Amino acid sequence: MAARARRSRVLERGADGSAVTCSELPGGVRVVTESVPGARSASVGVWVGVGSVDETPRLAGASHYLEHLLFKGTRYRTGYDISATVDAVGGELNAFTSHEYTCYFSRMLAEQAATAVSLVCEVVLDATIARSDVDTERSVILEEIAMRDDDPEDTLGDAFAAALFAGHPVAAPVIGTVETISSMTRAQVAGYYHRRYTPDRMVIAAAGGLDHADVLRWVRAAFRDRIEPSPTNDPTLIRPAPPRTGRGRVITRPGTLVVHRDTEQAHLCIGVPAGHRNDPDRAALAVLSGVLGGGMSSRLFRSIREEHGLAYSVYSGASAYADVGSFSVYAGCLPDHLGQVAKLIGQELAVVAESGITAEELRRAQGQLTGSLVLALEDTESRMSRVGKNLLVRPNYRSVDDELTAIRVVTADQVAALAGELLRRPLTAAVVGPYASTDDLPAEFTELAG
Repeated sequence: MAARARRSRVLERGADGSAVTCSELPGGVRVVTESVPGARSASVGVWVGVGSVDETPRLAGASHYLEHLLFKGTRYRTGYDISATVDAVGGELNAFTSHEYTCYFSRMLAEQAATAVSLVCEVVLDATIARSDVDTERSVILEEIAMRDDDPEDTLGDAFAAALFAGHPVAAPVIGTVETISSMTRAQVAGYYHRRYTPDRMVIAAAGGLDHADVLRWVRAAFRDRIEPSPTNDPTLIRPAPPRTGRGRVITRPGTLVVHRDTEQAHLCIGVPAGHRNDPDRAALAVLSGVLGGGMSSRLFRSIREEHGLAYSVYSGASAYADVGSFSVYAGCLPDHLGQVAKLIGQELAVVAESGITAEELRRAQGQLTGSLVLALEDTESRMSRVGKNLLVRPNYRSVDDELTAIRVVTADQVAALAGELLRRPLTAAVVGPYASTDDLPAEFTELAG
């Protein structure tokens, strides 16, 4: 008997005639689609609520390892067959792994949407994880780790996270370490896959020129015997995302972590802990980041690049996870300029912490954030990512209008209060460059971050 979906519900309608619809199949797999009239492409993703925070120390990097292995072959197709199927229709097939989830996705012509659903689901559900592939991809991942270590900005990001989130799983790099990848066995990787990749942890998201009922039918066929009757009669349509709390106690280390690299530039990241993904101040933090380092009119860009010519790249940003987050500033400059760049960053942070932002800066940051949010949804892959991630990680679905409203109602007073709280905290910093230790850093930098 075909598995019936719990009643479907339209979550959102767009001015362009698009509609976001969600259903939950027995067994817990959730299916969400955004039908876009006139779209000639379709993007499909399987979002799995499994990432590096779910790994034990011995399995560090297992989630990312699986991202490589699942494309190598299934019970029905070889790795070559998978690639050939995608190439034959001019499509794309890819994946990425984060701390809290992994996404496998495909983009094809709308008339090939059934193939995209079937292929991506097959890759996620029916991978064979052959011993020979484990060994081959081990070498590939070790090369990837070496490539990361050669990239100062990647190295900087890992160093900053290690210092700021010490004690929490997000402090560790998603890719794992040379030691864990070198020693991980086929049995360990396959066991992790079979334990973690269960339907109740998955969201199937699709967007473009497709119909929700068709996608439901294709997903039922792909999951076949994996769809089992739910043990509960609760008719709730969307289960809230399982909370990822209590994953570890953050032990932030104010001060500076130095990673020596024989580079022509010094790369620095300075920041503080901030709110988690669903923190009520997330929109105010986005505005604050926009004012400080969100574009060419931002304070840091104008001061450090335009007025003083001390760096090519300087910006601020925020990261957010289920129970932790951060606000940070990045700059890359000549080693001789590091002290002055650090001093200017400190001055801008201090001014905003003391005086807040102007009405014009608020208006400009809100316009930048709302405009970029809408423009980012011009293609089906972005739309698929929005609805899929939304359903996977948030306790309540948030529409585009919800996101836009949250930004537009932020006030200058809210930003000032948040800046006063965050930017007066002791700063944590990481530096990658031609420095053996913190003793080699200029005095202005050590005054800023200790």
